[in-house]
Amino acid sequence: MELRPYQQEAREAIQDEWQKGNKRTLLVLPTGTGKTIVFSKVIEDRVRLGERVLVLAHRGELLEQASDKLVKATGLKTATEKAEETSIGSFYRVVVGSIQTLQRDKRLKQFSADYFNSIVVDEAHHCISDGYQKVLQHFENANVLGVTATPDRSDMRNLGSYFQSLAYEYTLPAAIKEGYLTPIKALTIPLHLDLSGVKQQAGDFSTKDLGTALDPYLEQIADEMVKNCMDRKTVVFLPLVKTSKKFCDILNSKGLKAAEVNGESDDRKQILKDFDEGKYNVLCNSMLLTEGWDCPSVDCIVVLRPTKSRALYSQMVGRGTRLCKGKTELLLLDFLWHTERLELCHPAHLITKNQEVAKKMTDNIEDAGAAVDIEEAEKQASEDVVAEREEALAKQLSEMRRRKRKLVDPLQFEMSIQAEDLTSFVPSFGWEMEPPSDQQKKTLEKLGILPDAIDNAGKASMILERLSRRRDEGLATPKQIRRLEIYGFKNVGTWEFESATKMISRIAANGWRLPQSVKASEYKPEVATV
Repeated sequence: MELRPYQQEAREAIQDEWQKGNKRTLLVLPTGTGKTIVFSKVIEDRVRLGERVLVLAHRGELLEQASDKLVKATGLKTATEKAEETSIGSFYRVVVGSIQTLQRDKRLKQFSADYFNSIVVDEAHHCISDGYQKVLQHFENANVLGVTATPDRSDMRNLGSYFQSLAYEYTLPAAIKEGYLTPIKALTIPLHLDLSGVKQQAGDFSTKDLGTALDPYLEQIADEMVKNCMDRKTVVFLPLVKTSKKFCDILNSKGLKAAEVNGESDDRKQILKDFDEGKYNVLCNSMLLTEGWDCPSVDCIVVLRPTKSRALYSQMVGRGTRLCKGKTELLLLDFLWHTERLELCHPAHLITKNQEVAKKMTDNIEDAGAAVDIEEAEKQASEDVVAEREEALAKQLSEMRRRKRKLVDPLQFEMSIQAEDLTSFVPSFGWEMEPPSDQQKKTLEKLGILPDAIDNAGKASMILERLSRRRDEGLATPKQIRRLEIYGFKNVGTWEFESATKMISRIAANGWRLPQSVKASEYKPEVATV
């Protein structure tokens, strides 16, 4: 099986992390981009080295998926560690194991601490739980790969307490742009759903209270679905089974062809098959279908289980992001949840890592009154936020630009090149939180950046990486940017190195005064032609 370019890059990056001694590393891939394929190939690499590998998951469907994909992608067959099934005595080098089974003392003690050389944790956002930690600590010398679709670092901060590094991240925008996932359009539904009385449970909403709070709005929500979902294949996520059943009945009474599926459904496989084949066009569920189920033809997602967990939100939306013949987009219905206590996930959180941009994007989508492409919405929101921030920081930046320093303040550099990812960076992993190393400080200083203003190794690493990339692309240096901004030139961060050099030489030749023929605020350098 030939891997896509990003899948091969991920495969190599994981091996590199383990080679470097980062024994616990993460892979972040959006739902639908082939995470099982990637870790299957990683497992194949380790088996070639003579290793034994364990794949850990919390649901039977995930274990079956992993086992099936391993055979198809690599030819490797697996033993199973689940309920009455055991891998003890098996000659297979790969074991797929249920965390519920393996965390039991009696079962775990059957394996020596060095039995597995490498472990893959599917849906890694679960691995901070006590059960997972018990198993992982038993095999404490094994290499560990955590795989998750979590879209940003705020969710990964907890994972950073266990994992040492992020081996590879492939973003949702990149997957859509490169044609591996379907474009997403978000539509804000103008219903103000009051959740202010709903209790919190483990930092999110109590599902029991949510079901009660949603009840008065189900008829109105169904009416909105009649307007927007009649010709679409829709999956609806609800907090409770009884709410899911009730909503299904309401949808059917309004002319939609809806079915309901839950963990107790005797005919669950048949219902899913019928939905796949078009017998129903709406499928209601109480969070059953967040993992381990795929139906690429789904082109509308309705999230009636509001959450602050980006991992959970991206899993729900991920049921509709896969490509399918005749499918042009995924429509994502977004509701105006009224709550003052929790910052809830919206479509914006699928695509941006910055809370400020997400808020602006959510406001813009609400104001649009129609379905909006989330990539276009993110671009506009980012521009709006940069403009607002530049205005707010104008005085501070003006002072920085006039400061007589040999080195450039990192904030000025970040603003000048409009590096949103640098400005909003928050360290997640242990090594990122450490102070910058002496070598990092020395290199930053050599490249013109004031190291004293950077307080963690993660930020220092990101700036050094960006400086290296800019050098390779032939763009202006930090010192050139600061020098030219003092004279009032705009967008110097986008200038080529040669253009900046020529202008600085002209100014120097004029006694460090701006030539009369040059109007700095309107000046645009010529772009070099190849």
